[in-house]
Amino acid sequence: MKRTITLAALAAVPAMLLYSVWSAGTAAVAPIQVDVATPTPPARDLMLTANDGARIAASYWPGASRQAPAVLLLHGNGGSRRTMAANAAFLAEAGYAVMAIDFRGHGESAPEARSFGLFESRDALAAFRWLKRAQGGAPVAVVGISLGGAASLLGDAGPLPADALVLQAVYPDIRHAIRNRIAGQTGTAAAWPRSLRTRGRLASARARACGPSTSRRASPARRSPRSPRTGPSP
Repeated sequence: MKRTITLAALAAVPAMLLYSVWSAGTAAVAPIQVDVATPTPPARDLMLTANDGARIAASYWPGASRQAPAVLLLHGNGGSRRTMAANAAFLAEAGYAVMAIDFRGHGESAPEARSFGLFESRDALAAFRWLKRAQGGAPVAVVGISLGGAASLLGDAGPLPADALVLQAVYPDIRHAIRNRIAGQTGTAAAWPRSLRTRGRLASARARACGPSTSRRASPARRSPRSPRTGPSP
């Protein structure tokens, strides 16, 4: 009898582990929706549509002129355009046109599962194209934090065709990001050593984005004080 109970307990261990991983994975991709305050005019909110039909919430700050250079701000995992508002206000004050968006599964956008940049890249492309048109083809820079950086690199056609890319705390590949977030949910060790062998796709995308020559710079409309500091999102 005792042996039967022991065997049953041992058999339950894999099921418990599988359930823990499944639960952690579900939590890692579940939408995180929050309300975002409307920016102060002349900035305004709008809705964009990605090429797969997902509705994407955005805020737009006009530049100093109709063809002012622009900056697209892409938040990190679990964030929203609210986390980029201080940077957007600073850049707008400097004369840039600015757009910040909520990726799908974040903020006020479509409540879809998060994909660590794979499908969020479609949101980034929709925002980039809108901003490029709005500024009459003026230079557009992209600032991407964590998820935002990955989304700017992982498009179906490659990285965003930005005039400058600023990438902060971008994970080396999607597998690395998923494994570390599951580790965070389950309390197990993060995947740092093994991740050194899995840097392919994002590393290649970064190389294609940078290219052999120095990227063009979008010049500000006027000088301004030092930018507010923001840390990377999780």
